[in-house]
Amino acid sequence: RERERERDGERWERREIHAVSKPPSPKERVCFFLWTGAGESGKSTLLKQLQIIHHGGFSDHEQEQYKRVIYSNTVHSLVCIVEAMEQLSISYKTNLRIYDEAFVSAIVACREDDLPFSVQSLASMKRLWKDVGVQSCYRQSRHYQLNDSAGYFLNNLDRIGHVDYMPSNQDILRARVKTTGIQEINFSMKGLNCSVFDIGGQRSERHKWIHCFEGVTAVVFCAALSCYDQVLREDFTVNRMAEAMDLFGAISNNRWFQHTSMILFLNKKDIFEEKLRVSPLSSHFPEYTGSNTFFEAAAFLRSKFEQMNCQPERRAIYTHLTCATDTDHMEHIFDSIVDILILNHLRRSNGLF
Repeated sequence: RERERERDGERWERREIHAVSKPPSPKERVCFFLWTGAGESGKSTLLKQLQIIHHGGFSDHEQEQYKRVIYSNTVHSLVCIVEAMEQLSISYKTNLRIYDEAFVSAIVACREDDLPFSVQSLASMKRLWKDVGVQSCYRQSRHYQLNDSAGYFLNNLDRIGHVDYMPSNQDILRARVKTTGIQEINFSMKGLNCSVFDIGGQRSERHKWIHCFEGVTAVVFCAALSCYDQVLREDFTVNRMAEAMDLFGAISNNRWFQHTSMILFLNKKDIFEEKLRVSPLSSHFPEYTGSNTFFEAAAFLRSKFEQMNCQPERRAIYTHLTCATDTDHMEHIFDSIVDILILNHLRRSNGLF
């Protein structure tokens, strides 16, 4: 069932690749961005922000499609939490919640998780979400695999469960669909025609990247600051942050990118700041001896990433701490990136773009 939803997501999110194989004319001012990074780092959310900022948001059809994704994300998030309760030896406040759990689990078993909530299913989900044991398990989500958007959607059950519900931009930004294949978005900014290509972040997708490497203007690598205390979905023995650093090193030092601008987004800074209160960075990176404060911890991780660059004297890494769900913040970041690329190109071409 999960794979079927992924295929559905591919059908309505996929964009055909045409610009990469067609070189721009000398008069065109074109930037090609390779958008890459580890899985669940927020790459696709950043791409959605570009659509909001430069294309005015999402069509009615896209909203309808995302609505199904949001229903499914919400139900599966709650099921994921209640299933983890046994693993963490957490009980419900009252045994009556067992009946609610069975009802919600049946929604998934019957493959009705992407349909509007019935009155009974909404009531069961609300009772489960309010349970003390469920809340305790949710706060310990670093011990199991839970989407970052779980709390957001579950805190909005009444709105999402309304008969006239239509997703907001914020809802769509937080909707989770695994990126497979290549997604493309085109936009114009400051006289530049920009094409952004989002590449699947999971390990199984990485073999698809190589044919997009040559000739890109800049590589944008996205890593989630908040993943420092989590393991990969694909391999429970590998820390997500360590994997992201290794991947960044492999890409930034690839021979295809010797003269390519490298932009690093350390994303999910809001979740990172919240996590630090209950999960010290030093517990997962013993070499860290600083305080458990946002700026000092973020500076440490930033340094770790930037140290992966084997040629710092020849090429700088442009690093930004980001919150992909904050549209105003990301609009400012994108604007700064384009300014950097224009300046770099002018320096290399003696003033001619």
